[in-house]
Amino acid sequence: MEEREAIYDREPEVIFADTKHEKRIMHYSSNQKILLVGEGNFSFASCLAKRFGSAKNMVATSLDSKESVICKYSTAASSNLKELEDLGCVLLHEVDVNTMRQHPLLVNQRFDRVVFNFPHAGFIFKEHEKSQIKLHQDLVRAFFASACEMLNESGEVHVTHKTAYPFSKWEIVKLAKKAKLFLIEEASFSRWDYPGYVNMRGSGINCDQTFPVGQCSTYKFAKMPLLEHYDLLMSKLQIGYGPRKLRH
Repeated sequence: MEEREAIYDREPEVIFADTKHEKRIMHYSSNQKILLVGEGNFSFASCLAKRFGSAKNMVATSLDSKESVICKYSTAASSNLKELEDLGCVLLHEVDVNTMRQHPLLVNQRFDRVVFNFPHAGFIFKEHEKSQIKLHQDLVRAFFASACEMLNESGEVHVTHKTAYPFSKWEIVKLAKKAKLFLIEEASFSRWDYPGYVNMRGSGINCDQTFPVGQCSTYKFAKMPLLEHYDLLMSKLQIGYGPRKLRH
């Protein structure tokens, strides 16, 4: 508890849409307020923070406790967490997608991007079995339900996911639609676009091992269909965003 208070007992940062000094990496910008869900060794969060030169616009979460993260991913997790703390990232552990919108440090937050890379419910059955696919679908369904309520008006939910069988059977676009999220883009994903990012299995005896991503995409969802979402973004660019606070 003392450690958590030390990390979060500080004044909120004010984030401006400063296009002159904006730094970008793929779909993400230093001007965006970003929530990263289900981080493993926090290498994705670290990658974004290094590119931005700061992580004050980011909240990065894990399902595991901090102790479990360091134990499972001993090769990189400690250094990634230390670096993120030094760069101002809000780090939250033991955050479940089912209840994350009620987390005391997230309950009043709204984000420009809510990101979940390679969601996975654990290795219970074989990947092609219906029981395993249902577990994955339940996880993604819960994530969409929570994420939808944590977006600002023009925000986006991003899920990076394998597109080949049996992962295609998850039907995440349909799951998103049931949560009133609309697909606005499917962008091809390459791990090499994110220097330093190493995707991890996350569970099982090989939890600290990476896995081949094969064919995969970053699916982008918004609260409204593509044309309406685009019009809203254009209107915001014309009038300016103004200051936004990232509460710690």
